[in-house]
Amino acid sequence: MDTTAKLWDTQSGAEICTLSGHSAEIIALSFNTIGSQIITGSFDHTVSCWDIRSKRQLYTLIGHRGEISSAQFNYDCSLIVTGSMDKCCKIWSTDNGKCVGTLRGHEDEILDVVFDYTGQYIATASADGTARVYNAVTHQCVCKLEGHEGEISKISFNPQGSKILTASADKTGRLWDSKTGKCLQVLEGHTDEIFSCAFNYEGSTIITGSKDNTCRIWR
Repeated sequence: MDTTAKLWDTQSGAEICTLSGHSAEIIALSFNTIGSQIITGSFDHTVSCWDIRSKRQLYTLIGHRGEISSAQFNYDCSLIVTGSMDKCCKIWSTDNGKCVGTLRGHEDEILDVVFDYTGQYIATASADGTARVYNAVTHQCVCKLEGHEGEISKISFNPQGSKILTASADKTGRLWDSKTGKCLQVLEGHTDEIFSCAFNYEGSTIITGSKDNTCRIWR
């Protein structure tokens, strides 16, 4: 199993470098918003942060007790949030790589985790069939999103931060109010599990990708 990440030149398609250091496969990648650093999340239970210019590993985030499923910087690049198969998420400072908070409450593996665009809230998706919204400062759960009948594999805030989109193994997507957790709409039509979902830049259009080999666009 390849345990590396590679950087590529988008114009020439040439490999720039290989980032080596993990001892198991890498399944999560994220650039910070200014493009100076990248994080890699691995089944070895750790997340590594790399400097793009020097290609050097800056630090390793150690603390999860299960495989890493998701990792993301917040907008101002001051924090990193990670989700794990150990049923919890952790918040880390990018200044020193130290854990500054742990988000608990899910009863099964965390499959996805995201910051909103302000960095004030974090949304989590779990194999327990629920999603949660947490305050990124107090680490308290703001609301719980319940209604799916299968695991939730993907979660996303709209650009305004007012709505949340989830994709589930129950073949539906759902649109939620991010402050109250109320389900606003159920997106039905796929004939198999939905693995991915996203808003467009304006938040006016949604796309979902499914195991049924189709993508659907919703307005």
